[in-house]
Amino acid sequence: MKLILIGIQGAGKSTQGNLLNENLQIPYLSTGHIFREMAKEKTPLGRYIKETMNAGYLIPDNKTLKIVESYLSRPEYEKGYIMDGFPRTAAQAQKFKNGIDKVIYLKVSDREALWRLAFRNSDGRDDETLPAIKKRIELFHKFTEPVIEYYHGKGKLIEIDGEKSIEEIHKEIMDKIGK
Repeated sequence: MKLILIGIQGAGKSTQGNLLNENLQIPYLSTGHIFREMAKEKTPLGRYIKETMNAGYLIPDNKTLKIVESYLSRPEYEKGYIMDGFPRTAAQAQKFKNGIDKVIYLKVSDREALWRLAFRNSDGRDDETLPAIKKRIELFHKFTEPVIEYYHGKGKLIEIDGEKSIEEIHKEIMDKIGK
C-alpha cells in the first residue's frame, strides 16, 4: 500500500505516519527528515537545503522529485510506503508517477497548528522558528492546497479532522483505508 500524508506543519503527520508504520508494517518516509539529514552534510546541496529550509521556503520541485524518487527506488519501498511531506506542489503531484493508493489529508486550522508547534519539543531545530513556521503555513495554503484538490479530483483523497485525539484520528484513517 502506498499512502501519502498531507497537512499543514503541526497537523500530526509524523505521529500518524509512525502509527501507520507500526500497524501496517509499511516503511514511513518523511521528506522533512530526509532534507534535515541532507542539510547536515557539508556539501553544496546540503548547504543549499539548510539555507532554504531555515528561511521557511520549499525545496524546488525538480530537486525534491529527484531526491524522493531516488529514495523510493530502494528495495525497502518496493511493496509500499507511507510518505509525509511530499508532494507539496501541484507540479510535484502531477509528475510523481508512483501508483499512490490513498492521500490522507489531516485538516487542522492555522491557529491549531501554531498552538501545537509552540508547545512541541523541536530539539532546537533552526527550521522551527516562528517566522519560518508562519512562512511554511503561508506556502502550504499557496502551493499544497492545490495538491489536495488534485488528489480529490483523482478520487484518492481521504479528509480527516486532524483536531481530534490521536487515537480517534488513527482509527478513522484505518477505517477509511480498509484496515
